[in-house]
Amino acid sequence: MGQNNGTSKRSEKGLLTPDNCVVALIDHQPQMLFGTSNFDRQAIMNCTVALGKAARVFDVPVVLTTVETKSFSGNLWPQIRAVFPGQEPIERSSMNSWDDKNFVAAIEKTGRKKIVLAGLWTETCVALPTVQAIHDGYEVYVVEDCCGDVSQLAHDNAMRRVVQAGAKPVTALSVTLEWQRDWANRDTYDAVMDLAKTHYGAYGIGVEYAYTMVHGAPATKLPEYVVPTAELAHK
Repeated sequence: MGQNNGTSKRSEKGLLTPDNCVVALIDHQPQMLFGTSNFDRQAIMNCTVALGKAARVFDVPVVLTTVETKSFSGNLWPQIRAVFPGQEPIERSSMNSWDDKNFVAAIEKTGRKKIVLAGLWTETCVALPTVQAIHDGYEVYVVEDCCGDVSQLAHDNAMRRVVQAGAKPVTALSVTLEWQRDWANRDTYDAVMDLAKTHYGAYGIGVEYAYTMVHGAPATKLPEYVVPTAELAHK
């Protein structure tokens, strides 16, 4: 068994495992999303939440960080806070997280040399720490669908830059499946299927169809929607 939440040990050989990496989520804040125009904003939120949930499923350490929360960028998205309710993000003034000693210390504390990294915007808050972390001996995997930038050109140039520096482009789903690796790993199977059904569109609804129509499983039951009252909504 691995160290992570009792999950089965995965082979490494150059791949990500729950035991060998740390996730860094950088500046997923309202003002940064307002300025994002290269990807669908809701899709970025969806994929970022899915990545955070996957990190919880596989017990992968996560470093959250925000920039200029009060003066410009706003709070970390509540959707991410819901995944990590007891974790306060590291607040910075620097655009480059690798210039912040607290952020670097949090990464170092995990003892892991592979960083699964995502943030807004790609050309600054992702590219700059990626290039410098690689310089300092880390291996960085940029989760592209959890990133965004002010234009398609800015994002594409940033991705080319980090890849040229040695980073590996991945997606939230590819990271999740790399951690899962084998459907015989039953300890995380159900949780990964829940992620698929909740966040991954056609893949998820295909899972639901196969479960119910092919295998005769009961339909998934989601929490009942409760309409917020006016009193609660305006407090």
